[in-house]
Amino acid sequence: MSVQSGAVQARASRPDWYQDVSRYQQPDLGKAIWQIVNTFVPYIALWVLMVRTVQLRVSYWITLALAVVAAGFLVRIFIIFHDCGHSSFFASRRANTVLGYITGILTFTPYEDWRRSHGVHHATVGDLDRRGTGDVYTMTVDEYRAAPLLKRIAYRLYRHPLVTFGLGPAFVFLITQRFPHKGTGKRQRYSVYLTDLAILAIIAVASLTIGFRTYVLVQLPIMLIAGAAGVWLFYIQHQFEGVYWARHEEWDPWRAALEGSSYYKLPRVLQWFTGNIGLHHIHHVRPRIPNYNLQRCYDEVPAMQAVKPLTIRPSLKALRFDLYDEKQKKLVSFGSLKALPQQG
Repeated sequence: MSVQSGAVQARASRPDWYQDVSRYQQPDLGKAIWQIVNTFVPYIALWVLMVRTVQLRVSYWITLALAVVAAGFLVRIFIIFHDCGHSSFFASRRANTVLGYITGILTFTPYEDWRRSHGVHHATVGDLDRRGTGDVYTMTVDEYRAAPLLKRIAYRLYRHPLVTFGLGPAFVFLITQRFPHKGTGKRQRYSVYLTDLAILAIIAVASLTIGFRTYVLVQLPIMLIAGAAGVWLFYIQHQFEGVYWARHEEWDPWRAALEGSSYYKLPRVLQWFTGNIGLHHIHHVRPRIPNYNLQRCYDEVPAMQAVKPLTIRPSLKALRFDLYDEKQKKLVSFGSLKALPQQG
């Protein structure tokens, strides 16, 4: 065994508490079915109610208010989709795949294509040398300084909150995900085509029944609000003060899970709508734990409680994080660049 492979094996050795965490990965059919009921039924009911408000020409502000709540349920549907992608929601792989495709259609996300890219994300989180797949791309200070002017301008636009949490989610969910990722296999490509055909069929049926205008006035605000919320959750899970990132030769997967993924402690109602995904450090330690078991794992495994929680107000500081400074090993803002020493 080489010195390098020995070092990698040492870094990858499982901590003592790993088995304690692993026992929570057993799916529970009763909990899964109840989560489907208490998520899908209210979402469909709100969607129908929104249609009626548009048809009855009630103030569109009421429709938008309902869209905020419906978007919360769509985020929760995405969490179910996410669990299916990890084969954790049900014990049956086939059941996870079927529900994954259904929830993927509702969230405009191709199941197999997303599942592949999200798997890459889990394998590379916190690794500075393997960025760019399934993550919110972040440049290092040295990379930004060495980049051509146009690339720096494009990156600044990309990192602007209005783009990251507004135009970006809309572009990804409505346009980018309508096409297969470059280099994906046949299974992933077919999932994109099937999802697109299903969405077109829904739009066609809606156009022939409630009308295309009504469909857009209902579905679009739900998608935009849910997309912005979802991207914020994904962003804050890996871009926060004190986050762990390292070059590949020094990268430790256990540190990446516990220190490179946040514990976003939300108010109880928001935790419910987001399917406990704020307990993201546990999810990265053991992705096969279904969302409905994450809180119990946190409550019963002391090692999981050692991660400092991040609450809403302090989390807003992350909006100022634009670059990663490898010298200080922390995220910094564009405004701090002048005070940082140039690359030696």
